[in-house]
Amino acid sequence: MLTLVPTPIGNLEDITLRALRVLREADIIACEDTRTSSIFLRHYGIDKPLVSFHLHNENEKTPVLLEKLRNGENIAVISDAGTPGISDPGWILLKRAQDEGLDVDVLPGPSAVIPAVLLSGIAPQPFMFAGFPPEKSGERSNMLASLAEIHCTLCFYISPHKAEKHISSMLEVFGNRRASLVREVSKMFQEVIRGNLGEILDRVREGVKGELVLVVEGAGNDEEECDSWKVEAEKLFREGASVKDIVNELAGRASKNNVKRFILGL
Repeated sequence: MLTLVPTPIGNLEDITLRALRVLREADIIACEDTRTSSIFLRHYGIDKPLVSFHLHNENEKTPVLLEKLRNGENIAVISDAGTPGISDPGWILLKRAQDEGLDVDVLPGPSAVIPAVLLSGIAPQPFMFAGFPPEKSGERSNMLASLAEIHCTLCFYISPHKAEKHISSMLEVFGNRRASLVREVSKMFQEVIRGNLGEILDRVREGVKGELVLVVEGAGNDEEECDSWKVEAEKLFREGASVKDIVNELAGRASKNNVKRFILGL
């Protein structure tokens, strides 16, 4: 049996009883970094043979692990943190095992995406997880352009040392939409930075560390826009803000024409 087992993304208490049982019953645990996983496993008194299984050796190790599965061994796959197979190794092995009709399972458990979406303050339904943006600027621009007209909330994993470059690309393609940068989910220094892409870019330029999830509001829908912006628009108008200032303040949350029509109708 092959089982993908989610592990804590920060707080070691975020582990299920079922996950611990599967790890204790495994013949082999395939993990990204044996040193990192050893610390986690020792914490729970689990002593099993570990096999290094990461993005750089996944294709090489997959046939070896498949052979062990064919021989009836139980293999658990874990990543350094979170659910394997999403942005970490595991998907190729899982798919190959499925194609061969071998027994496979994926346990529910920790993932940074769901907490980040809910903490963002942006509508969680529907949302789309887009993973890490491509490193090459041309590929990144094409990927973002393909998402620009999608109405659902968009979620990205962002590397700290690439955050400024990648968020700049999003600001250029998406415009100054509402967004939240959720840092270090479930860890001691968890932080949620809410605003728009421009504000988050300014914050990132000051320096940012840790695991990052960026949640970006989807493309506006003229027919079904959320009415929450109207409350803020009316408040600003009553306080004496100009139409131009109100439009700029609500950029990314509603179209300029809709804001203008609403203000002129007050």
